[in-house]
Amino acid sequence: MTPLLYGELVGWYHLVDPPEDHEDEARCIQEAFERAVSPRPETLLDLGAGAGNNALHLKKRFTCTLADLSPDMLALSREQNPECEHVLGDLRTLRLGRQFDVVLVHDAITYMLTEEDLSAAVQTAFEHTRPGGATIIAPDCFRETFEDATEMLEADREGRSLRGLIWSWAPDPEDTTCRTEYAFLLREGGSVRAVHDRHVEGLFPRETWHRVLSRAGFQFETIQRPAGDGSFDDIFLCRRP
Repeated sequence: MTPLLYGELVGWYHLVDPPEDHEDEARCIQEAFERAVSPRPETLLDLGAGAGNNALHLKKRFTCTLADLSPDMLALSREQNPECEHVLGDLRTLRLGRQFDVVLVHDAITYMLTEEDLSAAVQTAFEHTRPGGATIIAPDCFRETFEDATEMLEADREGRSLRGLIWSWAPDPEDTTCRTEYAFLLREGGSVRAVHDRHVEGLFPRETWHRVLSRAGFQFETIQRPAGDGSFDDIFLCRRP
C-alpha cells in the first residue's frame, strides 16, 4: 500500500520535507561524487527520487534522470524539475538499458523490508552505474544505532498549515523492520482534519549492508553526511570497478 504522504497527501509533502532543507546534503553528495569519479562525472540517476528535492540542487551540477514508483511524487518533482528526465519504475526491477556516471539511492532504500528486496535494489543501482562510476546509498539508520524517536512538525506554506508528530519505533527488536507513524493536523481554509499515516521501513545491521553491497560487486566505504542541527550520520559511497 502506498503511504498517504506519497499519494493522497502529496500536496502537503513540501510542508513535511521542504526542498530548501536538502541543500547541505546535496552539496555533500556532489562533493563525494566528484572525489570518487574521474573523469568529471556528468550524468546522475536518482533512484527513488520522490519529490525531487535532492535533484533541485544536484541538477545545477549534473544532468539528472529521476525515477520513482509513485506517479504523484513524480508529478510533484516535474513541477520543480521540469528540465530533468522522469521515469516511473520500481527500485527493485527498473532497467533503463543505459548507465550513468553516478547513481543516488536516497531514503527510498528504507522501504526495502527484506534482504532479498534490499539486494534487488542494490543490484539495480550497480547495473546502472558505469564502470569507474559511483553510487551513494543513504539509509536512514542501522539496526545497531536505531533508537525510538519523536519529532514535532510545524509548517505553513502557500495557504496551508500543518501541525504534526513523527514517531519512529521498532515493535520487534529481532526482525528487519521499524515503523514511522505520522500524525498530522491539516488546515486549509477554515477546516482542519486529522490524518494518521503509517510507514513500515527496513532496518538492517551493518553486516547485512556490507554483505549485500559486496555481493552486488561494489567496493564501498562509509562517509558522513549532514543530518541537521550540526549532527552527521553514515551513508555508503560505492564504487563500481
